[in-house]
Amino acid sequence: MGHGHWDDNAYAAAKTFRRAKGEDDFGYTADLRSKPAKDWKVAPALDPLNAVRECRDSADHTDSTPIAVLFDVTGSMRRVPRVMQGKLGKLHGLLKRRGYLADPQVMFGAIGDADSDRVPLQVGQFESDNRMDEQLRTIFLEGGGGGQKSESYELAAYFMARHVVTDAWQNRGRKGYLFIIGDELNKPALEARHIRRVIGDEVREDIDPASVYRELARKWHVFFVLPNQSSYYNDPEIGEHWSGLLGQNFLKLDDPGAVCELIAATIGLEERVVDVDRALADLADVGSAAESKAVGKALAKLGTKTVVTSAVPEAEGPSDVVLR
Repeated sequence: MGHGHWDDNAYAAAKTFRRAKGEDDFGYTADLRSKPAKDWKVAPALDPLNAVRECRDSADHTDSTPIAVLFDVTGSMRRVPRVMQGKLGKLHGLLKRRGYLADPQVMFGAIGDADSDRVPLQVGQFESDNRMDEQLRTIFLEGGGGGQKSESYELAAYFMARHVVTDAWQNRGRKGYLFIIGDELNKPALEARHIRRVIGDEVREDIDPASVYRELARKWHVFFVLPNQSSYYNDPEIGEHWSGLLGQNFLKLDDPGAVCELIAATIGLEERVVDVDRALADLADVGSAAESKAVGKALAKLGTKTVVTSAVPEAEGPSDVVLR
């Protein structure tokens, strides 16, 4: 965990090998799809039950920065993980080789519906090398959802707030980056029974999702990305809901194929390594010129920094926020 270095050649060779063998990039999903639904379950490495995820410094990476990318894997959102898998090399190239971050560690996860899905939450581990590709390909693309215009994003937010430990925060007071990619609302309440069943914490009362995001915002830069071609891209209720929780960090993305580039450029802006123009030029340099227009439009708000994020606690507030 957290050791080693990303290798573009190994990544490309593995993809070529799978294609030659006729194997799916998401082999775990293909295996489960061949079985009855009653046998579908989260891969052990991504099971959030009684789990803690860590992003630690190492001899290879002494200034680790955690980056967590959690996808909605219900219904129409299933394309996004496949897009990410195809562009991981560019993500790493922008973050590391362009100097956006010295030692990024990336973790992938997936979000479903705790009311209706067999696998409502999957959470990997922070990695610095090609294991991040293996982790992403192990995600189960269930494609479920309950059809009620809400998914269990708040359950994932609770896990990130309470079950992730990072040296960046503990040693340097430095926030990590969390990107939630989806197209629906949070559930009206984070139900205690879902926390107990999926994560294992002995919580007895339901929790207000807004309080979870307030706690999360202490240690993470939290973004919600709504990609086009999803079911509710033009639904104003979705924008109002997430803008109310995250302010300017609610991002709409015209081209879902540009999600990887958007993540890298957003981090570059937040780190103040680049401005919007420089970020878009960097995208062109790594062969993402076609995606730069969509990224530039999505980042327009971040470039101005004029909107207060309502989920961020007061600067003089307590060091820990009590969920209620």
